[in-house]
Amino acid sequence: MNILSITAQKPESTGSGIYLTELVKTFAAQGHKQAVIAGIYEDDSPQFPEGTTFYPVCFSSERLPFHIAGMSDEMPYRSTRYCDMTDDMAEQFRKAFLEVVDRAAEEFRPDLILCHHLYLLTACVREHLPNHRIYGFCHNTDLRQMMKNPLWRDYIAEQIRGLDAVFVPQSAQAEGVARIYGMDPGKIHISGTGYNHEIFHRTEGRRRRDGVLRLVFAGKIAEKKGVMSLIRCLRHLPYGRGALILRLAGGAGNEEEYREIERLAAASPYEVEFLGKLPQEELAKVYNDSDIFVLPSFFDGLPLTVIEALACGDKVVVTDFPGIQDWLGKEAPGAPVFYVSMPQMHHTDEVVAESLDAFERELADKIKECAELAMEGRTDITHLSWKNICERILEIS
Repeated sequence: MNILSITAQKPESTGSGIYLTELVKTFAAQGHKQAVIAGIYEDDSPQFPEGTTFYPVCFSSERLPFHIAGMSDEMPYRSTRYCDMTDDMAEQFRKAFLEVVDRAAEEFRPDLILCHHLYLLTACVREHLPNHRIYGFCHNTDLRQMMKNPLWRDYIAEQIRGLDAVFVPQSAQAEGVARIYGMDPGKIHISGTGYNHEIFHRTEGRRRRDGVLRLVFAGKIAEKKGVMSLIRCLRHLPYGRGALILRLAGGAGNEEEYREIERLAAASPYEVEFLGKLPQEELAKVYNDSDIFVLPSFFDGLPLTVIEALACGDKVVVTDFPGIQDWLGKEAPGAPVFYVSMPQMHHTDEVVAESLDAFERELADKIKECAELAMEGRTDITHLSWKNICERILEIS
């Protein structure tokens, strides 16, 4: 089968990009012919399996004279917020991508098209190729854009309803897709998430027994990922100064926020290390050298990093996103996961400042409770593979 994957963003720099790339790798390993359309900069060099045809759409170019359009308001690279896009910019975006889509359709002749994010590009592709089988993937940030941003909203919803199928991480997103787009629930399929078990697994002997509690966060270093709250919560922990280390793996979102996070880290009672954006192999080593993975994000779907950290033997403290307890309870029963109540929110993903103190105190309590748990993250989650997700996708082809 010829499978064409499409994203408006870089295909390796975010959770959705990793999701796309892992599907491409898995389908290629199964003998399917692969092609990818993605938004990049001219000096980017995405890595795909040998034989994959890549059709780049270059931003910050004469054709698209603005930065890559990012599904999050803060991306780990130069980006344009959709809320700042004018109709003229959206039209430039549409034309640039559809020219490449036409070329890929003619040269590659896809049997199946997989579009990532239920937003502007997926809507344009659906309208432009009415006779192709097209599946869309919800990555949660698309729901937020639809709720917050009026850009071509009615057009996007209408075209998304015309997709042949939509895949969502779990039940909370299934409900959101049905409500926000008016999608037929019969077209919505829960795919969950997968992880690369060849990279993310326990490495015996790497976890140190020196009495130091090692916390790790992986993701965008940004306020909406809860990084500021994570650093502030450390002052509520009872350990001695050298008894805890927090490591932050990921790139900066907003530069001003990043500087504020660095300032908070410098004033922290414990050491805070900034590791930068790591290749997956290096991130797996950090997980294996850590005790607790902490993700206090204010808005997320089904974070891949939680699964990867569990696979490496970490215990987990995570915000209680809608649906995550039910999904992990079913797919990873007995996993050492501690949930922190969501702070009060307004405008979908903006935290009410007055609720942060209680959130940060509970976050500290859960970290302490998690640290006192003797077990490690030994739950068997090997069934959460990209292979299983690919099989689910092809089951409805």
